[in-house]
Amino acid sequence: MRIIFLGAPGTGKGTHSQLIIKKYNIPQISTGEMFRRAIKLDSKLGRQVKQLLSIGQLVPDELVIQLVNNRLIEDDCSEGFLLDGFPRTIAQAISIKDMGIKIDKILEFVVPDQLIINRITGRRIHEASGRIYHSIFNPPKITGQDDITGEPLIIREDDRIETIHHRLIEYHHLTSPLIHYYQQEACLGNTTYHKINGARTISEINNELIKLFK
Repeated sequence: MRIIFLGAPGTGKGTHSQLIIKKYNIPQISTGEMFRRAIKLDSKLGRQVKQLLSIGQLVPDELVIQLVNNRLIEDDCSEGFLLDGFPRTIAQAISIKDMGIKIDKILEFVVPDQLIINRITGRRIHEASGRIYHSIFNPPKITGQDDITGEPLIIREDDRIETIHHRLIEYHHLTSPLIHYYQQEACLGNTTYHKINGARTISEINNELIKLFK
């Protein structure tokens, strides 16, 4: 099963992807995770990514495509994958098609911008695993600690409110054409497209996903 999750930052893609990757035993491929790894390694690409994210800019297509395409040919993607945060542009979508990869399902998570801001400013991350918590909506059992390891949770630099505002503006500008592209692909029978109301509770959304992936 090859799946794409679309949605602005904070719409719940990372949270709800866990249900799907466990069901199909496929990897979740997040551009954000790959960016953070590149930054941590302090590679030339990582330094470019760090500079762009620090001012709320999206990483250019050619850099993202290089990272993702290299990832999709790894052995653990042979039975499928879940792409979270990619593609963001039509050029990125076409790069997947050019690799001969057919996407089975596309889910667009839709949440009002103000709710997204509220969600992201309370977000806490376990850096090693990528597990996501929220101080209000999905708190850890012990404040500031990962439920499984007990290790400290962090607040990412790109979760600052000024950066969030800028990222939302850019997201809507770039993604509107992409959404139209994939809706056309669905009409042509090349994939299936589903719009998910991400403003609901986690359990409500999970119930809908279970029905979609029966």
